[in-house]
Formats: sequence, C-alpha cells, structure tokens
Amino acid sequence: MLQQILREMYIDPELLAELNDEQKHILFYKMREEQLRRWHEREARAAREEAEGVQPPKSNSKHIQWLHGIDGEVWVWIMGEAPGDKPYEQISEELIAERARQQAQKEAEELWRQKEAEITKKFRDAMANEKARILAEKWKVEMEDRKAAKILEERIHEEFKRKEEEERKKGEMQIRLQEEQRAKELYWTLKQAQQQSQASEKEEREWEEQLRRSKAADEERRWKAQRARDEYRRHSLRAIQKGTVAGLSNMFQEIGLYNEQEAKLNNHHSSPTPSLSLFYRTWERPLRPVSREIIIRWFKEEQLPRRAGFERNTKSIAPWFHGIISREEAEDLLSNMTEGAFLVRVSEKIWGYTLSYRQQHGFKHFLVDASGDFYSFLGVDPNRHATLTDLIDFHKEEIITVSGGELLQKPCGQRDNPPDYHMLFE
Repeated sequence: MLQQILREMYIDPELLAELNDEQKHILFYKMREEQLRRWHEREARAAREEAEGVQPPKSNSKHIQWLHGIDGEVWVWIMGEAPGDKPYEQISEELIAERARQQAQKEAEELWRQKEAEITKKFRDAMANEKARILAEKWKVEMEDRKAAKILEERIHEEFKRKEEEERKKGEMQIRLQEEQRAKELYWTLKQAQQQSQASEKEEREWEEQLRRSKAADEERRWKAQRARDEYRRHSLRAIQKGTVAGLSNMFQEIGLYNEQEAKLNNHHSSPTPSLSLFYRTWERPLRPVSREIIIRWFKEEQLPRRAGFERNTKSIAPWFHGIISREEAEDLLSNMTEGAFLVRVSEKIWGYTLSYRQQHGFKHFLVDASGDFYSFLGVDPNRHATLTDLIDFHKEEIITVSGGELLQKPCGQRDNPPDYHMLFE
C-alpha cells in the first residue's frame, strides 16, 4: 500500500481519515522524500544529457523550483497545522457529515426513481381501463353525443392528472423524510466508527506510554546497578588503601594471643577458668533476635569482647553509641540536630546495629551486620570493618552512598540518666 501511495503520490481521503497524527506525519515525510528523490533523479538525468550533448525538447521541458523555509529545508505544508487551517477534528467532522449527506442523497434518488415508476404505471393502467370502459358502452353516433363524450373524457383525464400530481407530491415528501432519517443514521454510524478508531488509538497510546515507563524503569534499574558497582569499587579501593577491608583486626589477633597465653597459664593451675574461645563455642544464638533478653546476652557474650560501642583504645563508651531503642526514639533524639548528626543503636531486627543519620529534611537508617567477625552495612557498603569504631571512623571521611552523600559529622549523645545502654553493661 505504501509503495502504491508513493508511486501515485495520492492517498484516498477515507484512508487518510483512518490514520492517526503520527502516521500522517510519517506518510507526508515519506512522500516528501519521494518527491525529492524524483527531482534529484530528474535533475541528474538532465545534467547527464546536457553533458552528453543531448538537447531536451523545448516544448515539454519543465523545471521545478522548491520553496525553502527559514531552516533552509524544502517547505512542506501539512493540512491542519498551518495558520488559519481548520483543526483536524473539525475537518474530520465535516468530511463525515458530507459523506453521510452524499450517501443519503444517492439512496433517495434511487428510491424516487422507483416511486416515480410505480406512480406512472399505476395511472397509465387506470387510464387505459377507463378508456376501455367508455368505449365498451353504447354511445350514440350523433355529433352531440360524441362532443359530450369528448368533454367527459377530458374531465376524467384532468381528474386523474390532478390525483397523479398529489400522489407525486406525497411520494416526494416521504422520500425526503426517508433521506433525512437515513442521513442521520449514516452520520451516527460513521461517528461511532470514528470514536472506536479514536478509542483504539487511545489504547495504543496508553500501551506505548506503559512500554515507555517500563523501559525507563529498566534503564533506571540498570543505572542504579551500575552506580552500585562503581560505588562498590570506590569503597573497596578506599578501604584497601586504609587497610580496613576483610580479615581480622589487630584487636582480634590480640584476643587470640590472649587466649593462647591464658591456655598456657591454665596448664600451670589446678582449676583452670574457661577461655574466651571456649566461651564462643558454648554460645549458640538463634537465627534472628527473638527477645530483648537474647539481644542483651548476645551483646555481652559476643560484642563486649570485641569492644563494640567503646572509643578506640579507651575504656570510655563512644558518644554515638545507644542501647536498644526504637526508630522513633532515635529520630526524636536527632530531631533538633543539624545535618550530619548520627547515632548507632542496637538493632532488634538483625544481629547487629542500626546507624540513624540526620538529613537536611528527614532521616536515614542503615543496618550494620555484626553476625560474623566483621562489621558492614547491609546492601550499601561492601567494606568489611574489623570493629564498629572502624566503620564509624571510615565514614567520617568517606560518604556512605554516592546518591545521598552521607558523611558522619556530629555524634548524638545521651539525653536521659541512666543512659539507654545501661542494661548492656550491667
């Protein structure tokens, strides 16, 4: 179909009315390209013939000069978009009404031809029957009788002619009414077809919009994944430089040395005390925290030996450390502080902690996994830190996420007395 339209440079108006605006623009653009292609081909042929010395016939020689727009391209007029043009909806409405009127008129003319033939035949037969009846009677052959018969015949003829005219007018009125009714029926039929076409176009646009959103969501997920990979590499390189990635810290090495020394001392005593390594073997924790009592036991038996919550190389509890408090309580503590303020609280969701951070508008909460022999953010930071203090100090210099730019600045201390962590250290 497209090749035929481009070959003939013509599209049927009924077919054009079925196209949406985007299809019309594409079709007109292709027709313009075909016109330019033909023109370039004709100009090239003319130049080639001129170079070969072939003179084109003067009588039929024609030249085309294209009108250019402001942009330097060939100017193209698209119906309905130029200033002063009727809107497409109005043009479509008028075309539908005109098609309905022409169809109804055509049908009315056919009905009228049939009606006129019926009327003519009816009165022709009636006239013949009446003449036969008159001739069948016994008329006198006298002149007066013939004259009277002639007058009677003319009067009868006029009477039939009058009735025929009345019947004709009546038939015309009926045909006219049928024509108007048919025009209305055709109009609504075409209107419904147009509405169905518009509804189909609307569904297609909605589907395209849904597809566009889906593609945008996929693109956003790919972008986030790429950003996460870049962030992972950045943190990993930075952590390697600082010497804080993976492995056990010096503190854990010291604990191991302490256990070895303790074992040696126990060999020289009659009643040895259990070592930390033996203590770890006897403690079996559930998969997830199930109560505050279990969390307190976990902290005392696993985290205190790692000096979780203490400042580096001191016996003082860090000002940012808090006990088992809720998200709401943490946000209440941070509510009157500036952006960058933070605290670390013991989590009730995982074996670990939650870092609560004060943004310019609102708060953020990051889970810290402490179930193994390292400390690391869940799903955000790939770095593994030997101690909880190492994690905090690392993110005083390095942001937590690239998108958020969270940098730990001011610790949020205690507000009540006794502090909310007192049960952990009793």
